Amino acid sequence: MLACSAASAPFARFVTRSTCPKMQEAPAIPQFEKPFDIKSMEGITAPLGFWDPAGFSTGASEGRVRFYREVEIKHGRLAMLASLGYLVAEQFHPLFGGQIDVPSFVAFQATPLQTFWPAVLFITSSFEVFSVFTFESPLLSSGEVWSMRKGHYPGDFGFDPLGLSRPTGFGPTGEAELKEMQNRELNNGRLAMIGIAGMVAQEAVSGGKLF
Repeated sequence: MLACSAASAPFARFVTRSTCPKMQEAPAIPQFEKPFDIKSMEGITAPLGFWDPAGFSTGASEGRVRFYREVEIKHGRLAMLASLGYLVAEQFHPLFGGQIDVPSFVAFQATPLQTFWPAVLFITSSFEVFSVFTFESPLLSSGEVWSMRKGHYPGDFGFDPLGLSRPTGFGPTGEAELKEMQNRELNNGRLAMIGIAGMVAQEAVSGGKLF
């Protein structure tokens, strides 16, 4: 082909149609998505492996399982923040003049915000409204509620200032490293949910600070 092209180059202005044979393009290889397998999802680690004693995933669709996963990620992230804030606030509390030196269990009730708690609740919950756009519409033929759209990845809210999910900066360099990072987040979030529940229960029973 190269020889034919080179040979015909000097006569290109006299030739109206190329006589060189054209190579046919190879047909595109169809790209198939991997079939959904709940037991290959992130968060399934030793020693428990796949552990679902309540049977939430039994008979659940892919969209419903992904919805459950996003709920778990949200609660885990909030629990990690709460566990840290619960301990820090009891030792370091400069807001409101530093006069609110009470257990974290009743700290909110001791602030002026207690008077405006409906407004505080509305503002903090308004961010959750955006999650509605990641659900499948119940008006579709499937009619399933609480089901995640396929185009949405659980836990991806478009907020990653440190680039932890990208192969730049602190991000992973491959799929294996990304999955390991996701496993750590899920496991730490699960531990934090148990931890914050225990801290709240302890202060509710004892009536005193943890530290």
